[in-house]
Amino acid sequence: MSIHTADVDDRSGGHHVGARPTSSHGDERAARWADRLWSAVLAGDNHAAVDVVGDALGAGLDAEAVLLDVIGAVQHRVGVEWAANRMSVAGEHTATAINDRAIAALPTGRPGAPRGRVTVACVDQEWHALPARLVAETLRLRGWQVDYLGAQVPTAHLIGHIHRTGPDAVCLSGSLATRLPLAHRAITAVQAAGPPVMTGGLAFGADGRYARLLGADAWAPDARAAADRLAADPLPRPAPAHQVIDDLPHLGDQEYTMVAGSSARLVRDTFHALQERFPFVRDYTDEQRERTAEDLAHIVDFLTAALYVDAPEIFTGFLGWTADVLSARGVPVQALIPGLDLLEEQLRDFPRARNYIGAGRDALTTRL
Repeated sequence: MSIHTADVDDRSGGHHVGARPTSSHGDERAARWADRLWSAVLAGDNHAAVDVVGDALGAGLDAEAVLLDVIGAVQHRVGVEWAANRMSVAGEHTATAINDRAIAALPTGRPGAPRGRVTVACVDQEWHALPARLVAETLRLRGWQVDYLGAQVPTAHLIGHIHRTGPDAVCLSGSLATRLPLAHRAITAVQAAGPPVMTGGLAFGADGRYARLLGADAWAPDARAAADRLAADPLPRPAPAHQVIDDLPHLGDQEYTMVAGSSARLVRDTFHALQERFPFVRDYTDEQRERTAEDLAHIVDFLTAALYVDAPEIFTGFLGWTADVLSARGVPVQALIPGLDLLEEQLRDFPRARNYIGAGRDALTTRL
């Protein structure tokens, strides 16, 4: 049953990606400038966006407030509008590009003696770079020397950079929970190379629970909090090198390994079963078939992420958020349930996976 939404990597809803709302310590005067920037974003007007930055600075708003309480707030609104089906994927991409241009218009000072050196990067396969950039620019404004590596940084390349530059700390950003296994590898590899790791982004949970579970040395809910934490005290030195299973002993049941390793087959077999049991699926267009397979792949991806950290709420939360996105687009929630039933049949020998699917189905049923 096709979900008929954009690819989850293009989704900007609050459950998964996008800049977080700014903290309560923001400048209240920023709201009217955020409204002006929002108008520029809707108009697709780069020049107007740059003008907003200059005018806000000229009116006395400091650069950090413009960065976080104007640009960051607008980026968060972009995600909300996309999830509510009031903005297209193309509109979301345009808005993000304009916000990037607005950030580039901010002044960049050159402190004589930087506080220290920090590397900021997105974990491997995480291409939502704007939240990480907000952190990097905030740290620069506060006097740090920052190496901003951007989106999708392979762990091996990150470690090579650390060996060359010797940062005092590494900030890792992740927006999608499906990146948590890769984030874990990056955290442990960076720690083994020497510097402590601070994580941030929606992938690590609203309260940082997955950051702690994966052994990060610190976690921050937003860019301002990350800068405050680094300024307060040096991050604790990493614990001695250890194995992944030391952090996540439940991986000993091999469910994550087996399900992740067979994900392509699970998607293929579930899709074929949909065609067999629901004849109208056979009449789908090529585009509908492709989209249905993508939707099933996202479901499997979030299931494997939940298995990795033993957190069924990752899976049920994804399904709930997807149901909201579907409802906003006029697609009934029950469209998700047949695929879950068929996937559960494929995973009859995996008790944790089946329990997670059952919990997800129950959560969806309450919405019917």
